[in-house]
Amino acid sequence: MDSILLDLGFIQIKWYSFLILTGLILGYFLASKETKKKNMSNEELLDLGFYLIIFSILGARVYYVLFNLNYYLANPAEIVMLWHGGLAIHGGIIAGLIFLIVYSKKHKINLLLMTDILAVSLIIAQSIGRWGNFFNGEAYGRVVSLNFLNNLHLPKFIIDGMFINGAYREPTFLYESILSLIGFIILIVIRKKFKIKTGYLTGIYLIWYGIERLIIETFRSDSLMLGPLKIAQIISIIGIIGGVYLIIKSKNNKLYSKEKLLK
Repeated sequence: MDSILLDLGFIQIKWYSFLILTGLILGYFLASKETKKKNMSNEELLDLGFYLIIFSILGARVYYVLFNLNYYLANPAEIVMLWHGGLAIHGGIIAGLIFLIVYSKKHKINLLLMTDILAVSLIIAQSIGRWGNFFNGEAYGRVVSLNFLNNLHLPKFIIDGMFINGAYREPTFLYESILSLIGFIILIVIRKKFKIKTGYLTGIYLIWYGIERLIIETFRSDSLMLGPLKIAQIISIIGIIGGVYLIIKSKNNKLYSKEKLLK
């Protein structure tokens, strides 16, 4: 699979970078539509989003590097080469949340309402971003037969792209992309059709994505490890517990529809 979208000679634009950027732009567009209703201007969101994206990308990279430390110690120049792949979404979420907590306190922003809004943007960006992993030959599963992939009725370009390191691999990137898209639809429907309390959408996101990754990681063969354990599964379990807590706690919060972002 060719990882290069466009080769201009003096610069190459890779599918990975393009798809990550596409997810971020779509996420910003969705968030801006909602924050307008919650008394935050586009300028204020842009200021927040600019720093949030930077810290999230740095967190995602640092997280990935730390769990592949031996490789990056031997190849230190690779640390800054983000276009080669290697962004761990859990690291991005953790770093982004820490930044958001600090920023919200400083600028008097309703933190839970903001995470409710951003959860919708994040999960659709994740769905798109997984295709960047496909073009980089990442986030793949166990070795399978060509017949296994044909039985999934996949397009030929996906089957061809799943031939990695001399063998056909299960397309776990695709499973996660589809499940994240379903999660996005669920969050949108809940937000539009139901009377919910602030923090509820964040809780649903944490539970949905936690279960999603918990299951998919059982099939992945390129997971980040902590000894014998897959670190993504540990974080997913913590996320699920946190999501359940937020949903229970949200019963005492104000209605999402009546909350404002700026206090």
